[in-house]
Amino acid sequence: MSFPGEESSCINEDIENDVTSSCRNLVVTERDIVEETTGWIKSRTVLGIMGFLGFANVYAMRVNLSVAIVAMINSTIPIPSNDSTLDVCPTSTPSNDSVPAKPGEFNWTPEQQSIILGSFFYGYVLTQIPGGRIAEIFGGKLVYGVGVLLTAIFTILSPIAAFVDFKFFIVVRVLEGLGEGVTYPAMHAMLARWIPPLERSKFAAYVYAGSNIGTVISLPISGWLCTLDYAGGWPLCFYLFGGLGVIWFIAWMLLVYDSPQTHPRICPKEVEYITHSIGPQEERPIAIPWCKFLTCLPLWAILIAQCGQSWLFYTQLTELPTYMNNILHFDIISNARLSALPYLTAWIAGIVISIFADWILSKGWISRLTSMKLWNTVAAFIPALGLLGIAWAGCDRMAVMLLLSITSAFGGAVYAGNQMNHIDLSPQLAGTMYGITNAASNICGFMAPYVIGLIIDPEQQTLGQWREVFYLAAAIDLGANLFYLFFASTQEQDWSRPDNDDMTASAPVESLFVAES
Repeated sequence: MSFPGEESSCINEDIENDVTSSCRNLVVTERDIVEETTGWIKSRTVLGIMGFLGFANVYAMRVNLSVAIVAMINSTIPIPSNDSTLDVCPTSTPSNDSVPAKPGEFNWTPEQQSIILGSFFYGYVLTQIPGGRIAEIFGGKLVYGVGVLLTAIFTILSPIAAFVDFKFFIVVRVLEGLGEGVTYPAMHAMLARWIPPLERSKFAAYVYAGSNIGTVISLPISGWLCTLDYAGGWPLCFYLFGGLGVIWFIAWMLLVYDSPQTHPRICPKEVEYITHSIGPQEERPIAIPWCKFLTCLPLWAILIAQCGQSWLFYTQLTELPTYMNNILHFDIISNARLSALPYLTAWIAGIVISIFADWILSKGWISRLTSMKLWNTVAAFIPALGLLGIAWAGCDRMAVMLLLSITSAFGGAVYAGNQMNHIDLSPQLAGTMYGITNAASNICGFMAPYVIGLIIDPEQQTLGQWREVFYLAAAIDLGANLFYLFFASTQEQDWSRPDNDDMTASAPVESLFVAES
């Protein structure tokens, strides 16, 4: 990767060929730079660890309701039937290790439960774009940190809200989503400033895979807490992870900084390495070219790919515990543990695949674009096949869990797929673009439960109904990946670094949000 201005300045000045050649020879690539860090740990490693823990925490706070709602509900789940004429799984004889279900406090209908599960995303999608833009202008540290803190506070308030009123509980979940909505785009803006290109796939896997670990930890712990008699059991799910979020916020504010240049304790060699690898960045943010966004096919490719993958992901995340409870008849602890398995395998595979992807890129065997298309296809195709397999595995519990665990592992390839593609299109606007695509994709967070609620009969759930759910998720995911294969790009867009001064942030801050053609 050449320094901006070195090679192009020689060409633009149209000087003799021998001078141009000597100019080109001075170009320093990222691979030629030898990094030396005198400290015992790199500052960007600290950012990665704290980002990982932050995402683990916000996902723990997001998904605990998927398990807790099973314990919160009373008298809304139909009694399983052993009628062989129905397309249902027979009830199994409880083992000695099975945990009997306790009656819940709330008589919410299946429609109300779907609204509750989806309400988080009503708020989540609203702060995606503002979160990314504010992080680009003022830095991502405070935006990301405050987002996690607000999520933690409203998580702690969730049990109180549930006891007060059904509508109040929905409002608190929406507010929780508003807080968490800024986290992904804010982190994306920070990674654009901190992480060299050849480290981005594996670094994204380390940081964003915190969401998988948060799910892996939250589901079984929440299932266990729901069986306790202390404080009603299920409210502990919200108090525990909300409290951890507050503690994390304090550590984040003390250890992390917006950019390498503003870090007071970073090794100068690390700053030099990052600057050489990424290149000089604009000191002032550029105005958002909204019209350019709307006509940018590579950005649409990322958006549609993420929508397809999110529909499949949220089908698993929000509905899998219900499927395992109502169809496969697992008790709440077994349900929670087994529901966490796909996210554990996705976390492990995501890191391994991303390291492998970066290694292939460093060897120069394939282009960055080919790499992203390859791994995005793996992340879409194999999990979709897994869902199709589950649709026909029927009541075979072991087959269902093996299919979920093995095929979901390849969903981790998304970190080497479209996840970091925004930075290629425009490092300066990566946060805003990620906010746009993540907002669109997370509409699936409330659309998927709503559509599934229309397909599933609350009075008598059957395997046939759930097969329709799985077919739909697989079809959406595969179709979205095809669009990505046709239109994805890794070329920095011409509107990314405008030359004209009127595009810079010399204008008032509020003008940075104004559309331009």
